Amino acid sequence: MTPTKIVVGLGEILWDLLPSGRQLGGAPANFAYCSHLLGGHATVASRVGSDQLGNEIREKLAKNGVGAESLQTDAKHTTGTVKVTLDSDGQPTYEIVQPVAWDLMEWSPEWLSLAKSAEAVCFGSLAQRSPTSRNTIYQFLDATHENVLRVFDVNLRQEFYSKQIIEDSLHRADIMKVNHEELLRLKSLVGYGSDVLDDVSFCRLMISKFELRMACVTYSANGSLLCNRFHVDRHPGFQVAIKDTVGSGDAFTAGLVQGFLAGQSPTEMNDLANRMGAWVATCSGAMPPLPEAGLQPILKALG
Repeated sequence: MTPTKIVVGLGEILWDLLPSGRQLGGAPANFAYCSHLLGGHATVASRVGSDQLGNEIREKLAKNGVGAESLQTDAKHTTGTVKVTLDSDGQPTYEIVQPVAWDLMEWSPEWLSLAKSAEAVCFGSLAQRSPTSRNTIYQFLDATHENVLRVFDVNLRQEFYSKQIIEDSLHRADIMKVNHEELLRLKSLVGYGSDVLDDVSFCRLMISKFELRMACVTYSANGSLLCNRFHVDRHPGFQVAIKDTVGSGDAFTAGLVQGFLAGQSPTEMNDLANRMGAWVATCSGAMPPLPEAGLQPILKALG
């Protein structure tokens, strides 16, 4: 597939310090990598330190085919790291260092140009923990053209979110993506108890309130719910041997976005997204190497 559409992962980039070793990560970077594998012209808009870890990020992205030209360099703050602990089911918990370079992302003429050329932008709440980066993210989103696809991956981490951040982000989004665990907190955060509305009703409420084009809820190995104003699509997921789930949600988002940009139906994009998420879960880390046989045979073999 020929890369044609510019897809941007906007926000944090960092090193995940996993039990198995150091892996490049951060939800926007994971999203960009998987978007590249699916044929998108993917780039990361973030900030790294003027240090060895920052240099290695640039080298790693280039090696993996992801654009690093929109990475800023911070002379005072270090490149981001996260200590990742896995439970017996491969589910991660995170200890996120702060402050780091991606807390100080700056609005620039280069980022303005990237915003105007983007076909899709994926952003989350974690990179908004700093007012500096939060304002930059909003400037980026506000500078995109009217037909761009803006995806808000809610991605609630530690205490790095608030009702205001969530609502300001949803007002700038076209798609809301959240996992089921986060959905319970999100319902409470915006004033609805988890037992008041079922997931479909809540998604429809968010679609109406924030004028979204789509809302998506993932249920780990149990698939996902895709909802717009008129249709609901449920996918049962794929049962696979899990190594770890780090980055599987970001892979899901990449599949969802590429399917949307390609004009797929909700059922088709939901299937592609689940295949991407399941494949990454069978691998170690969020950016597994491209299989020798190529990506499509691996995805097709899932079922």
